[in-house]
Order: sequence, then structure tokens, then C-alpha cells
Amino acid sequence: MRAIADTGFLVAFGNRRDHHHAWALEIAERITEPLLTCEAVLAETAFHLASASLVLEFVREGLVRPAFVVGEHLARLTDLAARYSDRRPDLADLCLIRLSELHPKYPVVTTDLSDFRVYRRGRREAIPLVHPPSR
Repeated sequence: MRAIADTGFLVAFGNRRDHHHAWALEIAERITEPLLTCEAVLAETAFHLASASLVLEFVREGLVRPAFVVGEHLARLTDLAARYSDRRPDLADLCLIRLSELHPKYPVVTTDLSDFRVYRRGRREAIPLVHPPSR
């Protein structure tokens, strides 16, 4: 699987008590190369898991690979922040939208359907998602 990793997936993978942990393990088994992500996602994940060491291990072991430099995409991130201001997106979401634009064949692996079903890459294209099954 080639994809882009969001915080919810990484938190679920790293926390055995997370509601989506089993799903995250299944996804991790299908990964053929490191999932792309951004440093904002890694920082959020470290905060939620209360462990920077665990997040660094995700990178070291090849689960994820930081593949985004905010400074190189400021104009587009600013546009996206304005476009979705009603949703109050965090920097991680903006970076993932942009990563999805840069890698259009890669779905975003997320537990955050409420936002990622609204976000669009380019003007109107839905972002393909990999997410836990609905109940």
C-alpha cells in the first residue's frame, strides 16, 4: 500500500487501547513502503501518545516517512487555510491536503472522516481515503 498517514491512524497504531487499534494493525500489515506524512502529524501523534520516542521509532522502522517541507508550500497552505477557515483546520490537515495534491494516487489513511470528506484537492476533487469501517 502506498498512502499518506494522518494522526488518527498513527495514534490508533501506537495505542493498544485505541478504538481503532485492530484496524490500524491491519492497515500496517498492507504497507509496502513508508507512508508519507508531515512533521505536524508526527508532532500531533507524539502529543497524543505522550511519546516522541515511539513516533521516532515509527520513522526509524519505516512505517512513515516525513515528506513535506512547510516553507516550500506556504502560498498553497495559506490558500487552503482561508478556503477551509470555517472548519478551523490544523496545520497537519492542511499539509495532508497538500501532500494529497502532490501525490494524487495516494489515499489518506485517517480516522477523521468528518473533515477529510469535506476537504478537496485542487478545486473539487475528493481526496481518496482509507478509513475504519463505519458502524
